Amino acid sequence: MLKNIILSADEILIRKARRKAEEEHTTLNSRFQEWLKNYTSTDFNASDYDDLMNRFSYAKPTGKYSRDEMNER
Repeated sequence: MLKNIILSADEILIRKARRKAEEEHTTLNSRFQEWLKNYTSTDFNASDYDDLMNRFSYAKPTGKYSRDEMNER
């Protein structure tokens, strides 16, 4: 069952968000529902970790680094 809620936001921000959702062929409401689902999801499992590591598989260390090298800014 869907429930209605009232949110407040800057009018310009809402217009921009609606325009962006339209460009993505969706609605602001469906984007909010997607965000709410992700926001409330606290389940983290091994497959999530594996997916994350696969996304960063391009990053390869080139060697060992000293403590000073790792803390350089």
